Amino acid sequence: MARKPSEPTTRTRTAPPPKRPSATRLWFKKRRAWLRGIGMVTLAGVTVGAGVLGVIALDPMARVRETTSWLAELGRGPGLSVQEIRIEGREFAPREALLAAIGITPGEAILDFEPSAAKQRLEQIAWVETAHVERRLPGTILIRITERRAFAVWQREGRFSVIDREGRVMATERLEAFGPLPLVVGIGAERVAAPMVDLLRSTPEIADRVQAIIRVSERRWNLRLHNGADILLPEGHEEAAITRLAELQARDRLLDRPLAAVDMRLPDRLVVRMQTAPQPTPASSPARSQRG
Repeated sequence: MARKPSEPTTRTRTAPPPKRPSATRLWFKKRRAWLRGIGMVTLAGVTVGAGVLGVIALDPMARVRETTSWLAELGRGPGLSVQEIRIEGREFAPREALLAAIGITPGEAILDFEPSAAKQRLEQIAWVETAHVERRLPGTILIRITERRAFAVWQREGRFSVIDREGRVMATERLEAFGPLPLVVGIGAERVAAPMVDLLRSTPEIADRVQAIIRVSERRWNLRLHNGADILLPEGHEEAAITRLAELQARDRLLDRPLAAVDMRLPDRLVVRMQTAPQPTPASSPARSQRG
């Protein structure tokens, strides 16, 4: 009987035990969704940031405007409004004019206030020589001003004004508050008075007798003395004339005489006109007796 070929013996293989995932892989697996969300947020942030940087690169003032807007919104919050406006150095300048130039009132947002702009407006006021402006958080605006110095009183067409050295009008009222000042008279006198006033101050023996410095035809000066006499000065040679007048006063007591005028306009001569003696008043004729 033929032998059947033996059938292959089937061997059962035992599957290897499942490999245990590492702790790191388990951590990432559990947090896969969370990490995916972080990645999306990061990508969005990078995209937006790149756009912002691109805008800033194209417009360097973008960040400045953004910051300014943010600060302005912050300044409108409680505790950052103007509570006090402090002005230092004011003596004659009208307070109302200063407050109007400052341009902010208590209760407004202090971060909306621009000190540099307020400084420029203050220094446009005729009274103000210089201004210093500070914003002191949380709620104080500090103003320090240096006032212009009154230099003379200017009379024109019957109106009087206090002017500074450059001829700018400082006040038209309460002139007595400024004390004694030189009086300059005439059209254009305010603009060119300073050299003449300085010249007289250097010769007090003449200045003490001068009541007013009068501009004539916007070209030259007359000196009106307290006794009513006029000293006619030459155009462009005022210093030489004043020096000569001081010498005549020291030697001959010229200005103590009853003068009406001293004409010094000619370089080679001096014309003196004396006051005329008052004429006696003619006596009235006796009344005629009535015929009876």
